[in-house]
Amino acid sequence: MLADPILDRFRAELTSGGADGHDWEFLAGRPDSEVAAGVLGADVLVASRVTEAMAAAGRGLRLVHVTGAGLDRIALDALPPGTAVCNTFHHGRSIAEHVVMAALMLSRRVRRAERLLRQGRWESVAVDPGIALGDTLAGRTVGVIGLGAIGGEVARMAAALGMRVRAVRRDPAAPLPAGVRPDRVEGNGGLPALLAESDLVVVTVPLTESTAGMVGAAELALMRPGALLVNVSRGPIVDEDALYDALAGGRIGGAALDVWWGHPKDGTGSRGYTRPFDTLDNVVMTPHHSGHTVETFAGRAAEIAGNIARLAEGRPLVNVVRAAA
Repeated sequence: MLADPILDRFRAELTSGGADGHDWEFLAGRPDSEVAAGVLGADVLVASRVTEAMAAAGRGLRLVHVTGAGLDRIALDALPPGTAVCNTFHHGRSIAEHVVMAALMLSRRVRRAERLLRQGRWESVAVDPGIALGDTLAGRTVGVIGLGAIGGEVARMAAALGMRVRAVRRDPAAPLPAGVRPDRVEGNGGLPALLAESDLVVVTVPLTESTAGMVGAAELALMRPGALLVNVSRGPIVDEDALYDALAGGRIGGAALDVWWGHPKDGTGSRGYTRPFDTLDNVVMTPHHSGHTVETFAGRAAEIAGNIARLAEGRPLVNVVRAAA
């Protein structure tokens, strides 16, 4: 059963054009109660979000395949012990490109210049010598918090742009992603130094009990006055009030936020934030779509289809985050 609205666009890739031999039920966009009812007879649930009611209804589920990397919206503890859980990635390159785009928008003050130009005002150093010049990314330092699929791609792309790359990760001794050669990699204890020495800080760690609130008022106070923060992970990793206060007070240079502290599907409305970030020119705001490219979801659909085939044939699954008991 498929309950993910985005992956619903890739039915052909999931089902081999309907020739994969499996019986599919497509409930993307349907109410949670209908999804929970549909799970009753399903062997596999493909979804980005699994409530406790869905998990409890899935007594016969052999596999829950998450349609992304994050597990914070999956009721893992409510799933039957015989249910395996897998995730999928393929979003690293797309999100890294978004990070570079957003960092350049902030460095060149694109949001303010574009807004004023739409109002008929040409704000440029060519007509006003008091306007500040922008910055290049080359020669600056990027600090990457987390060095997984996204962080690795950010590090690789930043290095190609001529940036110095440093990172913190839970296990600094773990093998580096292929082709990634940061100038420095430390454990999470190196976060204060990374924040203090970076011109651009990129948050890529997953949301867990240990990472929630990882960047709060004390951490933001360590950042340089002109430093930029880009969060493409999860909103609650950064303290909302502290970030707004730092941006509004000019204590950091700007932020690009693709993730928020709420989500429309969680019943929090369409904004996802409570402080008026929309009034600030030093904020680039996007609705959690940094990874929304054809390449991301075509890759995910193909990988999920492959895992379903492995399950049917009794072969080992890939990207297992919880094995069936």
